[in-house]
Order: sequence, then C-alpha cells, then structure tokens
Amino acid sequence: QRHIRVVLTNGVAGVGKTFSVQKFTLDWAEGSENQDVSLLVLLSFRELNLIRDEQYSLLTLLHVFHPTLQKVTAEKLAVCKVLFIFDGLDESRLSLDFINRKVVSDVTQKSSVNELLTNLIQGNLLPSALVWITSRPAAANQIPPSCVDRVTEVRGFTDPQKEEYFRRRSSDEELSNRTISHIKTSRSLHIMCGVPVFCWITATVLEHMLTTEQRGELPKTMTDLYSHFLLVQTKRKKNKYHEGHETSPQELTEADREVLLKLGRLAFEHLEKGNIMFYQEDLEQCGLDVTEALVYSGLCTEIFKRESVIFQKTVYCFVHLSVQEFLAAVYIFHCFTNRNTQVLKDFLEDTMEKSLQSKNGHLDLFVRFLHGLSLESNQRLLGGLLGQTENSPEIIQRVINNLKRMDTYDISPDRSINIFHCLMEMNDHSVHQEIQEFLKSENRSEQRLSGIQCSALAYMLQMSEEVLDELDLKKYRASTKGKQRLIPADFSDLPKVSYDSLIIAYFICIHRLSGCELSVIHCNTIAAALKSNPSHLRQLDLSDNYLENLGVEVVSAGLESPHCRLETLRLDNCELTPSSCSSLASALKSNPSHLRDLDLSHNKLQDSGVKELCGFLQSPDCRLETLRLKNCSLSEISCSSLVSALKSNPSHLRKLDLSENDLQDSGVKDLCGFLQSPDCRLETLRLSKCSVTHERCVCLASVLKSGSSHLRELDLSRNKLKDLGVRKLCFGLNSTNCRLETLGLVHCHLSLIDGLSSKKQRLRGCGLSEISCSSLVSALKSNPSHLRELDLSRNDLKDSDLKPLLDLVEDPDYRLQTVRSVSGVSPCCFHQYCPKHS
Repeated sequence: QRHIRVVLTNGVAGVGKTFSVQKFTLDWAEGSENQDVSLLVLLSFRELNLIRDEQYSLLTLLHVFHPTLQKVTAEKLAVCKVLFIFDGLDESRLSLDFINRKVVSDVTQKSSVNELLTNLIQGNLLPSALVWITSRPAAANQIPPSCVDRVTEVRGFTDPQKEEYFRRRSSDEELSNRTISHIKTSRSLHIMCGVPVFCWITATVLEHMLTTEQRGELPKTMTDLYSHFLLVQTKRKKNKYHEGHETSPQELTEADREVLLKLGRLAFEHLEKGNIMFYQEDLEQCGLDVTEALVYSGLCTEIFKRESVIFQKTVYCFVHLSVQEFLAAVYIFHCFTNRNTQVLKDFLEDTMEKSLQSKNGHLDLFVRFLHGLSLESNQRLLGGLLGQTENSPEIIQRVINNLKRMDTYDISPDRSINIFHCLMEMNDHSVHQEIQEFLKSENRSEQRLSGIQCSALAYMLQMSEEVLDELDLKKYRASTKGKQRLIPADFSDLPKVSYDSLIIAYFICIHRLSGCELSVIHCNTIAAALKSNPSHLRQLDLSDNYLENLGVEVVSAGLESPHCRLETLRLDNCELTPSSCSSLASALKSNPSHLRDLDLSHNKLQDSGVKELCGFLQSPDCRLETLRLKNCSLSEISCSSLVSALKSNPSHLRKLDLSENDLQDSGVKDLCGFLQSPDCRLETLRLSKCSVTHERCVCLASVLKSGSSHLRELDLSRNKLKDLGVRKLCFGLNSTNCRLETLGLVHCHLSLIDGLSSKKQRLRGCGLSEISCSSLVSALKSNPSHLRELDLSRNDLKDSDLKPLLDLVEDPDYRLQTVRSVSGVSPCCFHQYCPKHS
C-alpha cells in the first residue's frame, strides 16, 4: 500500500515496451494524459552507454540530453513533479551497483552515470521524482526488488490480435487465411506470434513462400522458419540492387557468406555478454567496417539495423533478439564444422550443459537453434553457410537419446522444458507421443514419469487449448521435483529469453495440488492462474503443503482478483497462522461471491485468526456453504465471533466443522443461539472432541425440537456426554420436528440409551446392552417415519438382541433399511433374520 514511486515494466524483446513509452510520452506532450506530471524526461540506456565513463551532475545530464531544458534550474527541479523514463535496461552497459556506491543527494553534484542512476532509483537523489524503467525479464534483476514499488508486464498480442495483424498486413484475403491457418497448425509458432516483431518475421517468410514459385513444405519449427527468413532477406537485398537474375533461395555468394558469418560472430560474442546493442568499435572487433555495412544496407535494414542517437553517434542492433540468437547459432555451428575437433554429439552436449547452468535462460533459444541446425534439411537450406558435417542417422539418434536421458531434476523447470523444445527442433516427437499415450491410458497411476517426460507433460498442458477437468498430482507417479514440473512457472518469475513460454495464457484448471512441496514460485503460478482472464480454476486443493504466511499472501493476491471464480479452496495442514488468516480474509472479502467450500483445518489459526475470517463471513455477498475449521486451536471465543458473523449472513452456510477444538459448553451455547435463528440453514454440525459435557445437551435438544432447525447431521463423538447427556438429547430426538438423519456418539462414555430416534443413528462404541436395544426399538416405534440406517458397530450385542431391530426392517410400516453390527454378531445372522435386506 506504499506510495508508487518506482515502476519496472517487463516484457520480452520486441513485445512493445519502447512503443508503450513513446505512446505515453506523446499523450503527455499533447496534453491528453497524465497532466499532473510537470516534466517528463526520457533517457534510453543505449544513449547513456555513450557517456558511461564520464562525470555529470543530474542537472547537467538533463541539459546535455535535452537542450530545451537549459532554463530548468535546481530549484525548479526540486519543486516540480518530474517523471524519469529509463528505457531498455537490457541494453545497458552501465555497472549499476546498488551496494557499493557513493551517496549523491544534490542535483548539481558531479558523479558517474552509474551512481546518478542508482541514487535516483533509491530515492537519495531527487526523492520526489517518479521513475519508470523498462527491461527484458533477463535483465530486470539488476534492480533490487526493495527499490521497486510496482512491477508491470507488456504481454503482446492476444490470439484475436494476432489474426488481426495478419489480415491488416495483406489485402489478399486468401493469403491471410492461409498464413493464419498454417500458424495455428504449429503451436510453437502460434505462441511466438504474441510478440509483434515475430508476427512480422513469420509473415515475411510465409508471404514470400506462398506468393513465389518456390514450393515445398512450409516451416513448422523455429530453426526452419529463421533459415527461410535469412534467405528471404538476402534475396531481397540482391533484387534491391539488381544483382543479376532471380536466384534460388539456397544460392549465397561468397560476399553474402562473409558478411553473415561476421554478423554471426558479433551476435555470439555479445549474446554471451548479454549485449543487444552494438557500437562502431564492436563491429570493427568482429571484422565488420562501416563501409561494408553500408554496401549491405539492404541486409542491414531487414536483419541488422542502425540508428543515430545523441552526439550524432550510431548504434547497431539486430531487428529482434531471436535473430541475434539464430545468427549466433549459425556462426558457432560453422566454427564447429570447420574445426572438426569433436563429434557432433559432444559438441551439442557441451553447449546444452552450458545453457542449463544459466540462471536467466539467455542461451535457451540459441541452444534450440543449434539442435535444429544439426538436421540435414536445415543445413541443405542454408547451403554452404554452415559447412559440411557428418549427418548419419545414428549420430542424430545419439543426440536425441542424450537429451532424453539428461537428469533434469536439479535444474529449473524452464531449462528442463527447453530440452523438450530442442527435441522438437530435431523433429523428434517420441516424448510428445509417449505423453499423449500416457494421458489416454487408464492406468496412469502405475506408470512412472521420467524428468523429461514431466517437463514435456508440463509443456503440453500449457499448450493445450482445452480446459482440463482435473489435474491431481497425487495420481502421478514421479518424484516430488517431477511433480513440480507439472506446475508451470509464473510469467513475472521467468527471467528467460524463450519467449513462447512467457506469453502462454493459462488454460489449465489446476485441481488438487496437495502434498507436492510447493514453493513461493509455484504459489505465484497459482495466483497467475486465478488472475488470468478468463480464469477456469474452480477447485484448488493445496493441503499438506508448507505454505506459511508468504505463500498464503501470494495466493491471496490471486483470490482478490475480479477474474477469480474459485468455488472450493482447501488449505488443510498448511502451517497457517493468524497472520495468514488476515491476508486470506482480506482477499476473500474483496471477492466473496464465488467461494462455496473453505477448508482451513489443522492450522494454528487461534481465536484471533478466526476473528479475521469473520470479516469475510459477514460480508453481504458471501455465499459460503461449507466451512471446515477442524483442529485449529480455537476456544469458546471463536464460537462467539463465528455466531456474531453468521447471524448477520446466516442463510447460505450448510456445513460447519469445528471438531477437535476446545470450545467447551459455553461455546456450544453460543452455537445453539445461531442454530435457532429463523434464517439459519445449517444442516451439518460437527463438534467431535470439543470438550462438550451433558450440561449442554439440553440446549442441543431444544434446537432439535424447534421447528426452525434444519440439522440433518450432528456429530458429538468423543465428548463426555454420558447417559445423562444422551437422555437430555432424547427430548429433542423424539420430537416430530426433529429432522436429524445422522447422530455421532462415538466414545461418549455411554452405558445404556433410552428413546433415540432419527433417520440414521451412529452409536458406534457406545457400550450398548440388550436393554438399550429394547429401549431403542420402543423409541423407534414411537416415531417411525424417519429412520433409514442404524449403525450399532463396536457394541457387545448378541444375535438375539438384534432380532427386534431386524423385525423392523421387515415391517412395511417402518422405513428402516440397514442394521449394522460388527463385534459379537455372526455374518449369517442377517440372512437368518432378514433375508431380503441382508
């Protein structure tokens, strides 16, 4: 709830972060939006890189980058509302050190650009200023979370917007339809098209292939698509400069190869460093000079572009990060085939191991392209660019087998899923087929899933357009880490470059994640599923997971979303505390109308926790029908709080379980007051082991006698009611107003019972004698219309004792259908006395 001063906006490369900044700036400048901001200062990291070794004051920095602000003084800067926008943190070559930095608090004090930015972000310098930073997820961790007040995300195109893009791009309706149809056949390409720049790359390739004489299968993998893209752009450059006749896409001149491999070297060397912007000295180090770039300006425009920034200096970048990753893979594969120092299997294994060690996944897509380039079809497509390598089916199969055997349990789920992507790039669909067969199998619980299979299953569940009825992780045979693979990672917690996993919409209806050792990251996932629009999640069981307060707070952020439609929430045995109840109750209170079933049993909520929960229960929009608070360290104080809350909104609750809490007689007295409320519709009340004595049976009998009571099930087991208490209950049980169907009196220190009548009586372990049976028969005959089932288990009864009860089963005037007795009765006695209903 603190003041929002620093905002960090995440988004994958090409998704529209800079566009959002430009639109925001334009709206402000034209006076249509955000007019409370007096001064907006836009600074891109690609420009700040140019002065990273120089000393400036903040005021001088503004004057240098925005000469129109020359008249702005330090005094004016201190009193006006300023917004600094720092665009493209992922392009930064500054060393942002938030720990070992000099404190700068004066806007006229000279310092390094690095120190100016860190002090501005931390609030030491110009603390009233607002700061907006944009970044790719892989670079966002440069800013400490403690410095950020809000994180937002640009997610790109929705599915309808993808189609709109392709239809607007071309006036040829048939071409648009064929393009859209093909993209939908490849789930990987379809997901990637959430990034606007990728839509352009895909459209460029497909339009060329569908409108020229070139024939062949349209690309379905990333490597295939980017190989075509590279060739299409090279061909367009030739046509632009009239370099001879129309050539086939595979024909590359020596000059083409030389420039592309130099660009590939630049791409690879800076991909390792995390750089996506290049300067003239970077090009020269890779053998590219400016004149050569100008000669190939057609190629540079479509693959490698240049921009003039401040100080009339030029910066260069690839049109999209994925293009840099692809050319880096082309360059490295070319180096491998020309050195020929190791076998292909070892080469790919080494690069995969290196990518798996990456925390932010900056080599994921690069490795996928490398595996795709190992296929002869892609090597043939790129002609002589890659060189020749041995492509025997045996070697390719060894690579595939090596990927499938990799131990993925100790690496992050995202790196593990990338192994599955690599298999798909190599056109190996065996794991995919194995999982499809697994999902169709009727004996899934008997099949143990390997690490790669769990990753593949997770990916397929994410890609599915269908909403699953249930995902019960208890039904899958896999290690705990394997089961965790089945829970996809949250968008905002994916600092990786595999864009397709970043823009997945949540289609999964997760049900029953109990007992799977969830982490806070998994809780973020669940919160994202609850927040998604639309959210299909209806039942969520997180029982037996060590969530504690932080996990509950994260899930609560999803519960309070207006898109959340959760109906059942089970948090049984999750180490919840009164503090947990506070965040949970606050979330439920803000979105109360959908939840029907809430289970918080076996948590130390205490009376203070239940008091927090009552804020949700008394909400006029609360529609809760079942509340379970078994063994929650409650006292009679909780009964008072619950009754007070439920009386204000009594008509919806049907089941209440307060078993194994020290409620005592005073607590039960409060509950009786609620039960006799004319609007109370409670049907099931469980008070097992609640320190109830015979003293309180009088008020319970009064409830049963009242015509307003809707109780069908009452469990008083493991309370010291004794015979006196049961006799008091009988005053209510014998009443014609009594609607009780089930009565639990297990271990109630009883010896004999008089006058019990109900639709269904559970008297297990109550010490009944033949006298009790006789009294019971007498009572049942006095009120015969309700009884359906009679359970006399664990009582020392003889066959002859049961005969009068079994006669009632045969008697058409009574509705008794079942008599149960285990100890002391031979199995044949039921056939002897009651052959029809045995």
